[in-house]
Formats: sequence, C-alpha cells, structure tokens
Amino acid sequence: MSVLILCAGLVSSISVAQAADPGAGKTLFQQNCASCHNVHKKLTGPALAGVEDRWADKALLHKWIRNSASVIASGDKYAVDLFNAYNKLPMTAFPALTDADIDNMLAYIKQEETKAAAPKADAGAAAGAAAGSKDSGNNSLLFGIITLILAIVAVILMQINSNLNKLASEKEGHATPEPVPFYKNKVYIALCILVLFIVGGYYTIQGAINLGRQDGYMPEQPIFYSHKVHAGINQINCLYCHSSAEKSKHAMIPSENVCMNCHKAVTEYTGPDLYTAEGKKVNGTAEIQKLYDHVGWDKDAGRYTKPGQPIEWKKIHSLPDHVYFNHSQHVSAGKVQCQTCHGDIQDMDEVKQFADLSMGWCVNCHRTTKVQFAENNYYSIFEKLHNDVKEGKVDSVTVEMLGGTECQKCHY
Repeated sequence: MSVLILCAGLVSSISVAQAADPGAGKTLFQQNCASCHNVHKKLTGPALAGVEDRWADKALLHKWIRNSASVIASGDKYAVDLFNAYNKLPMTAFPALTDADIDNMLAYIKQEETKAAAPKADAGAAAGAAAGSKDSGNNSLLFGIITLILAIVAVILMQINSNLNKLASEKEGHATPEPVPFYKNKVYIALCILVLFIVGGYYTIQGAINLGRQDGYMPEQPIFYSHKVHAGINQINCLYCHSSAEKSKHAMIPSENVCMNCHKAVTEYTGPDLYTAEGKKVNGTAEIQKLYDHVGWDKDAGRYTKPGQPIEWKKIHSLPDHVYFNHSQHVSAGKVQCQTCHGDIQDMDEVKQFADLSMGWCVNCHRTTKVQFAENNYYSIFEKLHNDVKEGKVDSVTVEMLGGTECQKCHY
C-alpha cells in the first residue's frame, strides 16, 4: 500500500514539475482571447498583465476562464466587481479548455510581462538616414554659376592677351591702335546677347514644360501617417485602406473608422523611431492621440465621447481636369502595382509624389509595359492578338498594342 502511495506521489510530483508551454499558450491566446484582451493594455476586457496576482485562488481563475457566469453567481467579490467594471458584459465561456491549456496561456502572459523591450534604434543614425534620404536637388544652379565663372575667366584672359600683344608691339616700335572697350565691342555684345538668348530660352521652355508638375511634392499632413510603418513593417495591404482602387476611378482616402478598426486596440506606438524629412523626431503615440481627438474617442473609457471631426488630409497626386485616369483599370485589369506610379511607398514615412505624371511619362509607360494578357478576361475580345501570341508572332503584348497611346484613351 505504501508503495502505491509513493508511486502516486512521484507521478503527481512529475506532472506538477512539467513546465507550462508559452508557445502553445500563445496559439490558444490568439485563438480565444486576443479579440478582447491584450497583455499590456485594456481593450474590451482588462489588461492581463499580473492576472494571477489579482486572483487569490488559481483554481477560481481557471473556473472564471471556463465559465465566468458561475463564478459571478457564487458571489465572489472580485469577480462581481470585475463584471460591473466592464459594463456587465459577460465573458465568453470556454468549457473545452483544460487546466493544462489555461496554464499554457498564463505562462504566455507571464512571458510577455517579463519580455525585455527591444532596444531602440540609434537616434543619431536614424536622423542621419532621414537627412540622407532627402533629394539631392537640382544641380542646374551650380552648373550655371560654374559656367559664368569660366566665362569671366575667359574674358579676363582675352584681355590679358590683348594687353601683352600691345606691349610687345610697342617694344618693337610698331604703332598700335587704341583697343575698343569690351562693352563697346560689337563682337562681345553680339556674343553676350546670343548666350543670354540661348540660356533664357532654355529656362523659359523648361519652366513652361514643368507648369503644373509637382514631382517631389511632400506637404506636411495634419497627422504624421507613416506608410513605412503600416504598409512596410506591418505589411498591411494597400487595398485595406484604399479599398476602391480596384473598383473605382479613385483610390479613395480611407474614412476614420477604417483607422479605428486597428487603433481601438493599438493605442501607443512602440516601433522604430520616426523622423520627418527634416530630421525632427516624431512622437508616434501623440500622433495616434490626434486621431482620437478627431474621431472623439476616449481610449481610457473605451468609447466615443464627443462628435468627430474630419481629418483634412492634403492631396498630393493631382492630374489636370482634361485627363482621364481610372485606378481600377490599372489595378484590376492591368495588374499594375502601386509602386509603379507611387514609388516605394512601403519605405516612405512621409509620402511624396514619386513621378511627374506628365503625358510623356504616361505614354512611355504604355509603350513599354507588358500587360498580363493570358488568363485575363478583360482582354478576351482581342482575338487577333491572342492568335498572334499562340502562333509565336509576338511574345508579349504592350499597352500601346491595345491602343494605349491613342489620344482618346485619356482625353475625351
């Protein structure tokens, strides 16, 4: 009998000694709890950091997780107070969870509590990178100054040469006429007029060509929204926010409720340091608070407490009224990636206009871009081109071959 008791005690001690598995607990937590709970902050339910310390009896905590209603019915003071504090919303029951499952989730919560914060990126290096990312700018002014200096040097050397010739002639006894001052010299005057005409004409033409173009335009927005954080680091699909890009002419600026789908839970910024194009550090959490101020959300109360106000975003990409452009035609039919027109948007903290969006830029794109012609119902009516591809007469089809450079495609 004593041997049986000893064996039972050994088995019991071995099972207790088995450590809980935080990895399995993370999976269970994400499947069952993450929609309402976060380890470090309050969502629909309370933050779970220190949850074991808040319950006097671990067995009662297990019972609460399986069926909170039964614990509330028992009259436990902490359970009743917790129920009342969260608007008397009953927690979903999880009767299928075993003690081992719950211990694994609690181990995951404890692991998240003690996990060291990731080291911050070196501010100086980030600031340097931000400053280095600025456009190098146009060097035309520098070249113009250098050209002017060289022209002045050339005139001085010509004058020196003339004086030396005069001195040499006088030394040999030859009479030399008095030279005409350069500002009265018809040759010099004609050359200056010609140079001014060429330079002035060049810059006038360039200015006329660039009227209305604003590549590199990067206005300061009311909220510092980083596409690098959202589309780059967090891999949020462009179409989640710009949902009409594949269905409509316009890509659409998302309404605030789309932002709040995530930011009801994401209340503070914990990612890499953010910097403006000028190298000024940005407080990401303060920018999230600006969103809350616009929509009237109280993150502590977990509800909307005042009327919302629209966010006045500044438009960056703008085409003339006489130009027709349809996002859905490019995104859905043409299978064009966002980066083709907008640049590496996933790497931009502040969005700027990547291309000049001129007619020449668009036409050249249509001349060289190969469309996804096969298995694309949008192009099913082009029977001749389909036959040419099958017969090997052409290996690919460009937008130009589909009439993409005809005037009426964009101007009608």
